[in-house]
Amino acid sequence: MPAPQALPAAPTYTITDLAREFDVTPRAIRFYEDQGLLSPEREGPGGRKRVYNGRERTRLKLTLRGKRLGLTLNEIREILDLYESPRDTAPQLERFLHSLAQHRGALERQLEDLQAQLAEIDEHEQHCRALLAAQADETGGAEPGIAVKRA
Repeated sequence: MPAPQALPAAPTYTITDLAREFDVTPRAIRFYEDQGLLSPEREGPGGRKRVYNGRERTRLKLTLRGKRLGLTLNEIREILDLYESPRDTAPQLERFLHSLAQHRGALERQLEDLQAQLAEIDEHEQHCRALLAAQADETGGAEPGIAVKRA
């Protein structure tokens, strides 16, 4: 009977690998570690070398996605914890739904604010264009700010 083959080792990553992959600084990754969002294994003398496994890579990816979405670190931590816990219990699902509803509400308010700001910018642009057109008419079509002598 042939000997059983060893399973291939799960991939690991250095802090530099992850920093390059996700276009962040190693300092940012260490910050997320200090905040309890990541917990790499330690190797080498005094445990100075950080070794990240697939789980930690996924947590970093989700952390960065949460930051892009405007979540706080506490919200990200809660979602990561829910992501890793059994997701089929009613209290966890309810908590997750509550978290999502709160975040949705915040994003909808931000979207309303952005739409209002864009509408204001549109108004200012139209007003500026009208003033420039009026100045061009007054100067006989010359560029604004350049006086045209009329005989």
